[in-house]
Amino acid sequence: MELLLIRHGESEADVLGVHEGRADFPLTELGEKQARSMSTYIEQHYPPTIILSSPLIRAKRTANILQESIGCELIVGKELMEFNNGVLAGLSRKEAAIKHPFPKGGRPAHIPIQDGESDLEFRFRVDSIFHKVLVDYQDYERVAIVSHGGTISNLLKAFLKQPMNNEFIFTTGDTGIHLLEIKDNYRIIKFLNKQEHLHMIEEG
Repeated sequence: MELLLIRHGESEADVLGVHEGRADFPLTELGEKQARSMSTYIEQHYPPTIILSSPLIRAKRTANILQESIGCELIVGKELMEFNNGVLAGLSRKEAAIKHPFPKGGRPAHIPIQDGESDLEFRFRVDSIFHKVLVDYQDYERVAIVSHGGTISNLLKAFLKQPMNNEFIFTTGDTGIHLLEIKDNYRIIKFLNKQEHLHMIEEG
C-alpha cells in the first residue's frame, strides 16, 4: 500500500502569526488556491483510493477540495488532529512568550503543556492511528491522509520506526506531499514535502 501524507493549505493563523495547534482557523484565499492546485496535481499523478482527514477546519477543507477532484470516500477522524497545544492555541507568539514562556532546557517529553498534551502523548496518539491505518486500510492501494505539520512529522517517525525523541523533525510546507510505500516488508520513501504543484499558482 501507498500512503500520501498531505498538509493543509495556508491558514489565517499563518498570516496572523499566532500559535495554531488546536486553534481552529480557516484557510486563507491563498490556502484555497493551494489546495485546489494540490488536488489537481494529485488527481493527475497519485489519485488515492480513500482520504482520511483531521476534523480541524483548515485540514478538512483541504481534504474536501481533494475529494471533489478525486471522488473517493472521505473519513474524518479526531486522531489526526494537530498537537494539543492547550493554553497556547490562538495566542500571538509574542503574548505566548510572556504568559507561557518555554521552560529553560525544554519541556520534558512526559509533561503536558497546560490544558494540552505531552510530546509522549502526541507521539503515542499518532503511532496508534498509524498502525490502525496499516491494519484497517491494508487492502487499499493508496491512502491519503490530510493533516498538520506536527502530526505528519510524527507519522513519518512512526513509518521509520524512530524512537521517541525530539531530535529529528520533518517539516512540511503548505499542501506539501509525502509519498510512502509499504511493500514486501520494506518501507519505501518515494519523496518528501513535494510542492511543485504550487508553481501552477505562481504561473497563473
